[in-house]
Amino acid sequence: MKEYIEERAVNIANYIIDCNATVRQTAKTFGVSKSTVHKDVTK
Repeated sequence: MKEYIEERAVNIANYIIDCNATVRQTAKTFGVSKSTVHKDVTK
């Protein structure tokens, strides 16, 4: 996995945990698709 993707995945995971956010809220905040959020936190 590329370094920036790993960093984004960690940031997304931390955001979901800290804010108790949904996938949709997280996707909107980070400007990525719901699929990207799901992929980042599951792989």
